[in-house]
Amino acid sequence: MSDPQSISRLDKLRALEEWLDWQLRQTLGRIRELEAQERQGHQQQEQRAREKRVQGKPRVEERRSRTPDWGIDDIGVGTLQSEVHRGDCFAAGKRLRAISRGQALAALADGAPACEVCRPDTALGAL
Repeated sequence: MSDPQSISRLDKLRALEEWLDWQLRQTLGRIRELEAQERQGHQQQEQRAREKRVQGKPRVEERRSRTPDWGIDDIGVGTLQSEVHRGDCFAAGKRLRAISRGQALAALADGAPACEVCRPDTALGAL
């Protein structure tokens, strides 16, 4: 075996550099492996969350109540008078009750006023 004193300081530093370079490559490889595992884990979590959202909630179309074609809304408090609206009328308010086309025609024929905004009487041809 050679005498440690006979190895130059430069050779020792080059050996250390080689070892450190090997250590760095090992470390970088391990980092890449862990990053890949982490990405895969996040993708799996996101997929599970998406599946849970899809299974747990009805589709948007199913959640929304269908807008009626025609509606009737009580005018004022304590009156029996009702106003006929198209189902998509913004002036109808929250009390709009869905009715069929026939019921809307019958209400108009019985004297219920038509909404001045959406004009259901025109749309129904009941002028």
